[in-house]
Amino acid sequence: MIVLTAIREVQIPLLATMLLAGAGTKLVRALRAGTADAGLGPTVLFPASLRRPAMLVTCAVEGGLGLGLIATAGRIGAGPVATCVRLGSFLFFLIASSALVELRAMRPDLGCGCFGDFSTAPVSWRTLTRSALFALAGLSTIGLPPIGPPDSSGRAGLLLAILFAELLLLGGLSPEIGEGLIRLGYSEPCELRDVPSARTLAALRRSRQWRRYAVLINTTTPTDVWRELCWRYVVYPASYEGRPADVVFAVFLQQRRPAIHAAIVDGATGQTLSWPISPTSAGRFRPSLMRAAARLTTEISTPTAAPVRADLPVSTDV
Repeated sequence: MIVLTAIREVQIPLLATMLLAGAGTKLVRALRAGTADAGLGPTVLFPASLRRPAMLVTCAVEGGLGLGLIATAGRIGAGPVATCVRLGSFLFFLIASSALVELRAMRPDLGCGCFGDFSTAPVSWRTLTRSALFALAGLSTIGLPPIGPPDSSGRAGLLLAILFAELLLLGGLSPEIGEGLIRLGYSEPCELRDVPSARTLAALRRSRQWRRYAVLINTTTPTDVWRELCWRYVVYPASYEGRPADVVFAVFLQQRRPAIHAAIVDGATGQTLSWPISPTSAGRFRPSLMRAAARLTTEISTPTAAPVRADLPVSTDV
């Protein structure tokens, strides 16, 4: 009986940690991608117009349940409120298990998205088993009396042993562990790095280069986007001194704070145009950056030019 009660008590901090970790990693992925409608696991089963609300609701429910489990674990939140939160956790994981079964049948190539970018492996029996065990863990907490610090060293040791055993079980059922170890021990070459275009555009629009050239750009929709080795090029239509032009951005492919180059190209001749120097901007004008942008544009506009090298000098402007 004592062991069974201890097992039930361990489920509350364990479930709260998993729920908060799931909500946090999904939110981080959405922020990096610059959009909240990026498909995450079962949300891809929704119509495109509903994926953003579904993802936001999922993050909100996970975060709310995780915080609720912590807040109602002791005597302060005991009673009907604690029962509702624990019942909600059980139902959440039960629905998640059903959604993963459907995802595996409809889109077997996709990951569950349970922990953001770490959950990219296709849904397998391990993922389904883990979700079902979380549902059982949530069910076991219903009706549990308020928990508190262990009253003896023996009970503390029992709780730690149960927690350690459950963590080992979850580690064996979690493909994310292997993905995390691979990322820690492997540095992927930038030529093979998978950086979504949406993330590149989001990083570009947060950069200082974008703020500098935005006064010339006519629309926020690029006319062309392509990739060469470690760089992604984005072209926007612009107006320069009353004539059509293009602003070409080169964004280095990395997840955080990518280096960005920019240049203005005449729409008719394809020649590089210099940024006008005014008395107020002369102090901020940097010839080295313009020379780098001019060389970059020459390589882009020349048909026989070799692809941009990964060791191209880059700016740290973001």
